[in-house]
Parts: sequence; C-alpha cells; structure tokens
Amino acid sequence: MTTRRDSSLFQTSPSLIITRRQTLALGAGLTALAAGLPRLAGAQTSLKVEGGEIKPIPIAIPNFVPGTPADGEVAAGVTQVITNNLRRSGLFIPIDQAAYLEKITNIDVPPQFQSWRAINAQALVTGRITRQPDGRLKAEFRLWDIFSGQQQTGHQYFTAAEFWRRIAHIISDQVYERLTGEKGYFDTRIVFVDESGAKDRRVKRLAIMDQDGANVRYLTRGEDLVLTPRFSPSTQEITYMAFGQGDPRVLLYNIETGQRETVGNFPGMTFAPRFSPDGQRVIMSLQQGGNANLFVMDLRSKSTTRLTDTPAIDTSPCYSPDGSRICFESDRGGKQQIYVMSAGGGPAQRISFGEGNYSTPVWSPRNDFIAFTKQGGGSFAIGIMKPDGSGERILTSGFHNEGPTFAPNGRVLMFFRDTGAGPALYTVDVTGRNEQRVPTPSFASDPAWSPLLS
Repeated sequence: MTTRRDSSLFQTSPSLIITRRQTLALGAGLTALAAGLPRLAGAQTSLKVEGGEIKPIPIAIPNFVPGTPADGEVAAGVTQVITNNLRRSGLFIPIDQAAYLEKITNIDVPPQFQSWRAINAQALVTGRITRQPDGRLKAEFRLWDIFSGQQQTGHQYFTAAEFWRRIAHIISDQVYERLTGEKGYFDTRIVFVDESGAKDRRVKRLAIMDQDGANVRYLTRGEDLVLTPRFSPSTQEITYMAFGQGDPRVLLYNIETGQRETVGNFPGMTFAPRFSPDGQRVIMSLQQGGNANLFVMDLRSKSTTRLTDTPAIDTSPCYSPDGSRICFESDRGGKQQIYVMSAGGGPAQRISFGEGNYSTPVWSPRNDFIAFTKQGGGSFAIGIMKPDGSGERILTSGFHNEGPTFAPNGRVLMFFRDTGAGPALYTVDVTGRNEQRVPTPSFASDPAWSPLLS
C-alpha cells in the first residue's frame, strides 16, 4: 500500500479477498486493497426521518482528481456514476457542482469544511483515479462529515481499466452504507427478458445488465421463448424457463462460462423456477392436467420431491431467506391468493385477504416483507405485506404492473409495467417513494435482482 503524507487519512487493514468466482464475474482480474476506518463517534451526518418523511442528505461529489490528464475522462465517468447512483436512491441530494466554493485538487489534504458548510453540504466525497504502469486503474476515495470535520471512511481499489464502472458502484455502496447504516445495492446486476420486434411477433431474449441499465449483454439469441429468469445466491448462475422444441424446459445458465444445462424436461407445463437460498435446489410449479403443484429438485442428485397435492393451481414459489418456509400463490380458495408453508411441504396458511387477486409473491432478503402483484378494479398494483399477512401496503398501481423483485438490501423493488405499447422496468422504494424508470435498449419484463457482487 502506498505511503501517504498524512497517515491519519487512511489506516492500513488486510487486503480484501476476491474469490476466483467474483473475479471471473468481472470478466478478468480484479484485485482490491482496502483501507477502512472505523465509524467515528463524532460524525453527525446520517439519514434522518422527520414526521414520517425521509430527509435526503445533501452531498457534494466533486469530480475525482485525475492522476494524469489522460485519466480525466475516466475520473469524470466514475464521479458521474456515483452521483447518479446516490441521486436515484432518493436518499441523497447531490449538490450542483456550479455551487462549489472549493476546487478539490489534492485528496490527501483535508477540505476547507467552511466552504462546504456554506453551500449546505452535509457530506463530501473526494477521490482520485490514477493509471498504474501495468495499465490498471487505482481508485481512491474519502467520505467526509462536514459537520464534524472528520473523515468517515476511505478506501482504495485496483482494477483493470475496463471495469471502472464497477469500482464506481462499489464506492457508491460504501458511501450509502456509511451514511444510511444499511448495505448498498449498486454493485449488482439485473437479469431480465428483452422484448423486441412487432407486438404480434415479439422476440424475447434473456439479457443481463448493471442495476442502472448499463453494460447490457444478451444471453440467448431469441430462438426460444424465455420466461421468469432468477439468480442463484452465488450470482454466477441463472435459472429460467424456455419454450421451444418439445416440452417447456427449466434451464441453468452459467454467466461465467455461458454453458447451459437442462434441469429437467417435464411433461406438461413448467412454471416459475427459483433457487433455494443455499443454491442447491430449484423449486418450481408443474402442471398436471387441470391443476399445478409445487415440486423441488435437488440439483446434485436430480431427485424431485412433490410439495403440494391439491386440485388447484399452486405456482410462483419463493423461499424465505433462511430457507425454512415458502410463499406461493394458489387459487385453492377460489381465486389467487398468497400462502405460506414449510419448505418441506405440509399445511399452508393463507396470508392475503384483501379485495382482488394476489400473485407473484417474493420474500424480502431482510425477512420483513413479502412483495406481490395485486389485480383488482381494472388495475395491477405492486405491494408488500409482512410474512404473517399484516401491514399490507400498496406501493404503486397502474394499468399493468407485475413481477416484483427485491434489491439485496430489501429497501428497493424493481418490477415491470406495460401500458400498451410494451413493458418497461421500474424501481420503487418500499415506502412507496421514488418511483423511477430503468433504461433498457428495448421493451423489458420479468426482472430479477442479483445479490451483491462484492
């Protein structure tokens, strides 16, 4: 680790270990060195809730300082990605750079805190991007509390130059966590169904992108109809349905290698495969005659266990974070409702009792909510309720909203909305605030949020 003139700004800690799986997920090598500081008792800046309203934090993010003029473009790009991430979260208000009174030229020197207080900044992010002799980028940042005049955290990373956006997401997560007390969600990816072409001849391809819509990559070519992609807890595998030749198939796709594996060719229709939290099993719904029941397959032995046996349609199963329970939708009571049962099967408890139909339940990673799609009164709504069914709250509603998926910190939901022309992806906070569209190259549906990559 490089020696600095003021050792109080950075403290040495053990290197972060990046596994081979994580490294390959980047597409090449990423080595990270981190120098983290403990939380400072004197730091005053944090997210505030007043009268039930969240008060976003005014934060200043000057352009990262380039190590050389040639690093200027990347430095500005990193700054912009961090700014966009924090703004889109709805928890921060980045201050316009035109208002800055101090120009940051050396991040090793403490900033002029009075200049930042004068523009009402509560937090300040400073950083530097330097290209190393071997071509890698060295990214450094510091987060300052303007009230206390102290550094809250500081880290440095080394990465191949093409992965500068990934570093910007990691820095965004560090800032988010330090100021909100919750894990971030920016260093993540979204797998979704890309839809292009005429409405009556729509081509559906499996695609993956960063959570902000960048770095879109297509995983299938469109020969088969693909539906309901879902991430493995390892983030390197996806399970999804494919309709093409013969019976519908449940497939595993390895993001690292591009290899596909058929989990099983099942008679009749197969719906909504999803991984267990340990990644060792896939749960799904299999149609047999006029009804559908839940089955789970062990991916090692390929043995299948039946979990429900009713003359109804049971589908869209999802595990609780600890893997002990399952939520699913069923029309066993006459219309679609949400039920919860043990992961091994047995009696199921109905938890939804409002007007309309409930579908596509998904358990929050924090185990505090189950999200759902609710249909009634000519509209589709995205909502949440506690796992016992209490506290139901609608977050957003419209002509056709469907398919919620949680960010790994459980604070944000992504879903798709189709207003007639074609579907698009949106995010909304679990409070119902800050609804935003996520950019995609074409129409997009069936999103699934990955765990944190780092």
